[in-house]
Amino acid sequence: MKKLFLITAVLLLAASCKKQEFDVIIRGGTVYDGTGKAGVQADVGINADTVAFIGDLSSAVGKKEIDAKGLAVAPGFINMLSHCEVSLLLDGNSQSDIRQGVTLEVLGEGSMGPMNAKMKADDSLAMLHDTDWAYKIDWTTLGEYLEGLERRGVSPNVASFVSAITVRVHELGYANRAPSPEELNRMKELVRVAMEEGAMGVTSALIYAPANYASTEELIELSKVASQYNGMYIAHMRSEGNSIYAAVDETIRIAREANLPAEIYHLKFSGKDNWNKIDSVIAMIDQANKAGLKITADMYTYTAGATGLDAAMPPWLQEGGINEWIKRMKDPAMRKKALQEMRTPTDKWENLMMLAGDFNKVLLMGFTNDSLRKNYTGKTLGEVAKIYGKSPEETAMDLVITDGTRVGTAYFLMTEENVMRQIQLPYVSFGSDAESSTAAGNFLKTPTHPRAYGNFSRLLGKYVREEKVISLEEAIRKLTSLPATNLKIKNRGMLTPGYFADLAIFDASKIADHATFENPHQYSTGMVHVFVNGVQVLADGEHTNAKPGRVVRGPGWRKK
Repeated sequence: MKKLFLITAVLLLAASCKKQEFDVIIRGGTVYDGTGKAGVQADVGINADTVAFIGDLSSAVGKKEIDAKGLAVAPGFINMLSHCEVSLLLDGNSQSDIRQGVTLEVLGEGSMGPMNAKMKADDSLAMLHDTDWAYKIDWTTLGEYLEGLERRGVSPNVASFVSAITVRVHELGYANRAPSPEELNRMKELVRVAMEEGAMGVTSALIYAPANYASTEELIELSKVASQYNGMYIAHMRSEGNSIYAAVDETIRIAREANLPAEIYHLKFSGKDNWNKIDSVIAMIDQANKAGLKITADMYTYTAGATGLDAAMPPWLQEGGINEWIKRMKDPAMRKKALQEMRTPTDKWENLMMLAGDFNKVLLMGFTNDSLRKNYTGKTLGEVAKIYGKSPEETAMDLVITDGTRVGTAYFLMTEENVMRQIQLPYVSFGSDAESSTAAGNFLKTPTHPRAYGNFSRLLGKYVREEKVISLEEAIRKLTSLPATNLKIKNRGMLTPGYFADLAIFDASKIADHATFENPHQYSTGMVHVFVNGVQVLADGEHTNAKPGRVVRGPGWRKK
């Protein structure tokens, strides 16, 4: 019996002496938990897809160990407004964002579902204009699209809103009218299905046709469905310029009457005459929040926006889609009427060309026609108008007609002072409002806004390290726990035991953006390691080709 006790004691002693083992140990970095607290030097242990321990792991061993001395260790960043819906279908590596520490892409300003047969046919036809970006539409609902991304393999996690424009086109096509009661009920049912599939809420893009055909009441009804599932409303407002007060009022009204939180996409003040409205808009948001609503915003870190020439033409001209739009521009009477409206100041629709105030502040970036792409990419509308020997407004029409698309365009509209003010607002997070690109292959054929490669690293390099607009810990909060809390995402957005192991590990003294409008396809530098669900997707600044990304679902998700 004594011998048995002795053997047992020896075994217990051996077990107690055995070092604790983790799948990954990240040693000696400055750990920022994402709450806004100052960083502390600590080790991080990861097991499988989960952060298992934060503290002193000097007596533990890892199957993989990373020396993070001198580096910041943070939760993975959340891109609150991503347009990588198509880029992820073509290349799941998401290089330009992974190299900035983005581990969650939030989609949905124009959601990829629900689709019907007509929508699929229209999109397939549009792809014939530029086969480099063609893809197979093998889904119908939003949930099926997201699950398809996961099956294909993507490096970042993905989430999405369901778009009011998508459900409107599903039921009304491109008609400029209110839905009938029956149509509205079907639209609400589509939102209900999307929310149960895991959509974060309802979004809108009210500056564009046909989205701007929707009334406030229509948006309230759709948002009420999202509210039933604890979702939120997020809006590219009807105006970011002359009518911004009314647009903010509308967003607040939707939040109040639908009883849900609301966020303003890419908060900005477009046009020099509107730059001084920032104080009043901040006051409107503060007052709404003090009254018990929850109004937040996101932004990108540039003074130029990027969209298309459609944002310089009246909405009625575009009714019915691209083919009807082109027909109207070819009709002499309609063309004359549209040109007059494009040259006349108005608060009825947002004319970004007029807000820019200078046709040389309208940069042409995205063509599908080879000749236009070769000759005019990177030129301003003013420059091309001189070549055409026509007015800039007529030239814009001719370019859309020839290209058969809305023509990708950058508008220089904002001021640096307002960008810095907005970065300081406690409720503002960040979104690139761009695809996630790879600096190779077909991606190089089309210029893009530099925000696709630099939005997040620009925040950390230019505005935190160089300009000292906010502290590093506050920037990390705005990139992580703030958007995760707004979206009601569980177990992500903070670096704490039990949360998913999404990590961004970077050199705060070196992180920087390099993309410019002249040469946009340049990766940011200074991001050293990135983990998604415990899998390393960036190692020593290079992509590992790992694709561990998962669908991140909203609070209304009903598991089937």
